[in-house]
Parts: sequence; structure tokens; C-alpha cells
Amino acid sequence: MSYLAKVRELNPLVHNITNIVVANFSANGLLALGASPFMADAREEVEDVAAMSGAVVLNIGTLNEQAIASMILAGQSANKHSIPLVLDPVGAGATAYRSEVTQKLVQAMQLTALRGNVAEVANVAGEHWASKGVDAGAGDGDVIALANKAAGKLGCVVIITGREDVITDGSRTFVVSNGHSILTKVTGTGCLLSAVVGAFLAASEGNWLEAAAEALSFYGVAAEIAAEQTEGQGTGAFQIAFLNQLSAVTPELYRQRARIERFNP
Repeated sequence: MSYLAKVRELNPLVHNITNIVVANFSANGLLALGASPFMADAREEVEDVAAMSGAVVLNIGTLNEQAIASMILAGQSANKHSIPLVLDPVGAGATAYRSEVTQKLVQAMQLTALRGNVAEVANVAGEHWASKGVDAGAGDGDVIALANKAAGKLGCVVIITGREDVITDGSRTFVVSNGHSILTKVTGTGCLLSAVVGAFLAASEGNWLEAAAEALSFYGVAAEIAAEQTEGQGTGAFQIAFLNQLSAVTPELYRQRARIERFNP
């Protein structure tokens, strides 16, 4: 059975502590996929919610001290109860505060997966990345080598998203070429992707790397089809069509369009 089919069979509860910009979009995207979102960030309940969840997803997009405290409690509860834990280090490296908070989170818990663009992942792993212009994902360097270093340092699956997505556990690496550039024009698509990764990990039975690679490829297939259906109609039409495709793409259709390659160094 595919991980996509397993997600829809299990309807896993995905606990999100995410940013205020994307909470609604992330919740609707998880529902469309077939998962069950729980958007809890109160310190009084996050440990309990994490313990009952299939996955916990932490997103630092809009930071405040209460959210940080809640993330630490939820992350440690996930570790205690062997729940897969995903971190989306939004904007890590953009400010000293974001870098400090990201390091605090990484040191306080054991991640299952880290998902970000190349500059964010480099910052989390303490690696240098020479970015070019306003695109944090552009620069000089070997993305696969960076991902492998980060996975080794952090002891988790590392996902670097860009024109091609790199997914590695430090020993095995997949490159996904599904997707569409219009995703970068809709706020929250990266954040929702991290939540979708959480849902796939919840259905993976510990096969973190393979499930993460399928999550990235499936997400890209949904975006490709939505872009085809709404060509020339703008980002609003795409956003709705994309949510629809998260529901509509079947495991069979996914397999026909998936573009996942094993990287052999």
C-alpha cells in the first residue's frame, strides 16, 4: 500500500504549532489530504495533544515567547511518546533571533525531519551557504552535500525544497522533480508541505525517508495538475484547485506522475 493510501485509511491526527499567517490554509490542506489537523498552541495542553497525535509539526513563522515554550513542551512530549516530529525553520538565519530560537529548539528535542529551503537548512546545521539576491534558495554550493551534512549533524531526515527537492537521512538520498513554480506565489504552501510531511510520517510505520519522499512528490503532483487546470487564471484559482487536488489525486494517478530518483554518489 502507498503511504498516500495509508494516510487516507488512518486519518492521522497532526498536531500543528504553526504561524498565524497559514494556520487556516494548513488545516484545510490536511483535511483535503485525508488527515486530521489539531491547531493547539496553549502551553496547558500541548503535551497532551502531542502525546495523542500521529505527528507533531512545529513552524517558527511568527515567533513569540509563548509559542516557543509550547513548541519545546510539544516536541519533548513527542519524543517521550515516540511520535514523529517535524520542524519548519521559517526564515532561520534572517535575524539573529530566529537563528537563536531554531538552535534552542534543535537542542531541546530530537527531530524526525527538518524541512526548509537551502538557506534555512544551512543555518540550522551551522553550515555556510552563499545566497544570491532575494531568493534564499539560490546560491553557490552542493545542495545534496549540504543535506547529507545536515542529516548527519541533526540525526534526522533532512528535506531541502527548491526547483528539485532533496530528501536524505545521511546515507540514502532521493531527488524529487515534481512541482510547479506557482507554489512560490501562494502564501503558506511551504508551511502546508511541512504539515503534509508530518501526515505521511504518521502513516509510515517508521519508514521516515521513503514516506517523506512520497509526500514531496505527491504534493508536487497535486500542484502540477492544479496549475494545468487553472493556467492563466491567477493564484487564487490555483490555490483552490490545489486544495482540491490534495483530495483528488489517487495513489494510481500519483504513481503515473511521480518523479523520484535515488541519488547515487
